[in-house]
Amino acid sequence: MSDALVFVHQVGARALVAFAVVLGVWGAYLYFRREALTGGFRSSFLIMAGLTAVQGLAGLGVFIAGQRPPELLHVVYGAFAVLFLPGVYLYAQNGTKRREAVILAGASWIVAIAYLRGIATG
Repeated sequence: MSDALVFVHQVGARALVAFAVVLGVWGAYLYFRREALTGGFRSSFLIMAGLTAVQGLAGLGVFIAGQRPPELLHVVYGAFAVLFLPGVYLYAQNGTKRREAVILAGASWIVAIAYLRGIATG
């Protein structure tokens, strides 16, 4: 059972990196085109936040099963991503549409780096 959770956690991490990079490119494109974020972008950002929480639950399952990451910093990167994404989404709601685009695009790039650092420490 724990091997399956480890596999899900590893594959999920790589999928989230790709998802975050796609959202980072998409958001930057909209920002530089001076366009407002689309509903599709916003919903994709929220899906990424939800999948990050699911990824964290899979990691918690692996942790409870007794397989610990080599560095506890791995857990810090995961907790950061889980808390950061919803917070940034709520923060970006106040202000202009361009501001929202640059904040959410930037957040996507930041969390992509956090995912990569989590992979590197896990």
